[in-house]
Amino acid sequence: MSTKSHAFVAPRSLAELHALAAAKVKPLVQRLPMQPPSMVLALAMNKLLLPRLPADAKAALSGRSVEVAVTDLGLAMKLQLGERGFVLAPQSKPVALRIAAALPDYLRLLRGEDDADRLFFERALVMEGDTEMGLVLKNTLDALGPLFRF
Repeated sequence: MSTKSHAFVAPRSLAELHALAAAKVKPLVQRLPMQPPSMVLALAMNKLLLPRLPADAKAALSGRSVEVAVTDLGLAMKLQLGERGFVLAPQSKPVALRIAAALPDYLRLLRGEDDADRLFFERALVMEGDTEMGLVLKNTLDALGPLFRF
């Protein structure tokens, strides 16, 4: 008879907790189609970003497809800004801008703890595609300040 203990060992740090969660969540999330997480992100952006988005930024981003990848979770979401807010971008529509980072990096950016330039130069944040669109988005987010705190 085995006397092995399968006791839970609590993570010692936030980084350890994140690594544990990512390891458990990633295999599940990777099986999801792109639409459900994209819908959740669109709802969040409509609540947090859209009311604060200046008219010139809305015009520059409107109708353009953006892919947001959460690299540590293996998650990709595809959105575009429409007349009524952020919506799922059609799968067939080419991506104008792709943004990729790990979840903790996105959270630090959205809370205002780090700026996009620093994350970009540290290669923690990757932007590929339309440079002008990327700059509009980055400059707009910088001007707005933190989108949420927790």
